[in-house]
Amino acid sequence: MAENDRDLIEFWFDPACPWCWLTSRWILEVEKVRDVEVKFHIMSLYVLNEGREGLSDFYRELMPKTLASVRVIEAARQKFGEQIVSPLYTAIGSRIHQPRPEDAERPDQRELIPAALAEVGLPAELIDAATAEAFGSGPYDEAIRASHHAGMDKVGPDVGTPTIHINGSAFFGPVISRVPKGEEAGKVWDGAVALASFPYFYELKRTRTEGPQLAL
Repeated sequence: MAENDRDLIEFWFDPACPWCWLTSRWILEVEKVRDVEVKFHIMSLYVLNEGREGLSDFYRELMPKTLASVRVIEAARQKFGEQIVSPLYTAIGSRIHQPRPEDAERPDQRELIPAALAEVGLPAELIDAATAEAFGSGPYDEAIRASHHAGMDKVGPDVGTPTIHINGSAFFGPVISRVPKGEEAGKVWDGAVALASFPYFYELKRTRTEGPQLAL
């Protein structure tokens, strides 16, 4: 548990994932209506899919492009502390996931990051961390991999993001297509805490019938 017996939410995210984005917005709603402590950490879709067979051509092309934002967030974290991770994620994520026409191209993260840095008052030179170099050669890549494994190893190899640790219990999900607000967000959280408290709970799932509804 967090200090003062508050529930501790540790949330691992990659800014590129729309499902993760929606779940993270729910967590921020929970923070308004429940006495919780929230910590955001980066994971990496690139690391998650590294060496994985059967990826579509779309995903193979996309994965290296996801590194820009996680590299910049890690650079900011090292220079300005953990407290900058959540607002910078919000600034970057809102630009990645803002609704756009279905035929619009996915934006290049490196084009979006400078405005996000300015929004949260960070120096523009942090964009230098968004290098196009191969993963493993960048100055922040070792820390990114370590953060990824700190969150993902506890849930096992068969899941992705969002990944949440609730008072130390690690789960994939919850995956939501729309963000509950207010007390509804709190009730969904209460259910998640109840499931997390049972040490033998593993999975609750059904087929998705709609994609992520990003108009928050």
